[in-house]
Amino acid sequence: MKVLVTGGAGFIGSEFVRQVVRAKYTVVVVDALTYAGDLKRLDDCKDKFRFYKADISERRVIEGVFKKERPEIVINFAAETHVDRSIADAAPFIKTNILGTEVLLAVSRMFGVKRFVHISTDEVYGDIARGKFVENDPLNPSSPYAASKAAADLLIKSYVRTYRFPAIIIRPSNNYGPWQYPEKFIPLSVMKLFHNEKMPLYADGKNVREWLYVEDCALGILTIMKKGTVGEVYNLGSGIEKQNIEVAKMILSILTLPQSRIEFVKDRPGHDIRYRLDSSKLKRQIAWKARVNLPAGLRSTIIWCRKHQEWLSSKREDISAFYKNR
Repeated sequence: MKVLVTGGAGFIGSEFVRQVVRAKYTVVVVDALTYAGDLKRLDDCKDKFRFYKADISERRVIEGVFKKERPEIVINFAAETHVDRSIADAAPFIKTNILGTEVLLAVSRMFGVKRFVHISTDEVYGDIARGKFVENDPLNPSSPYAASKAAADLLIKSYVRTYRFPAIIIRPSNNYGPWQYPEKFIPLSVMKLFHNEKMPLYADGKNVREWLYVEDCALGILTIMKKGTVGEVYNLGSGIEKQNIEVAKMILSILTLPQSRIEFVKDRPGHDIRYRLDSSKLKRQIAWKARVNLPAGLRSTIIWCRKHQEWLSSKREDISAFYKNR
């Protein structure tokens, strides 16, 4: 079958492309190649897919891609994702995450796509002091980013009900691993430590996240693509819950650096305290579970970062300019 992957040059999208290529699907990648997109992520399989540089919010362009390729499955990773950037300027998030999703839905419906898999986020639920979120919990997003993803989820659910559109929504927990753009906590911390800078940590570092290695996440998405039930929402979590400061200390331990390399900085507005997903529905229906534990995943990520310091450093100017000017 032919799979069209939007956002396939991004962090999670590129890992999915590598896996779906290995699974012998015919693959088409669509990506706008914004600051966070990079085709270098796909060097290992660059001859195994067709690529279109395109913005998913441009309907005429997207219709042209669909007319030429006639995909049977669409996997939508395309999104603006960084919470801090959404706080500084929500407009790109509204354009890509909401309007872009609407374009993909309309064009997919027009061309009779058999399955549409949308990659959402655990952040649509907001935060939870104790317990876990299940798929039918109310959406209560805290940031413009999370609100834009929640809006896309609701739009998709309306298509499922109104048009019997064959969509599935997946809400993964916090991803980390090779090729993550170093504005996110783990690669930013490692990059700064490599440059003899301090590791910035919001507030007291006690915000809790559920950490999912990117290879596990992409495999979960591929499994849901093949076996998931149309119309369903699936939480995709690892069950590995850690405070940010615990993760920071694990990174320092792996690099044999002192805890004095942590620098506590002013908290960001609306910072969610804790995320945790109940992924039992996925495990029950599809028998998937995460395989990589956090210590092993962090070691692999740091080894990759050490080997790819040039790539990480090439992103420093953009990241420094953003935090300087916001």
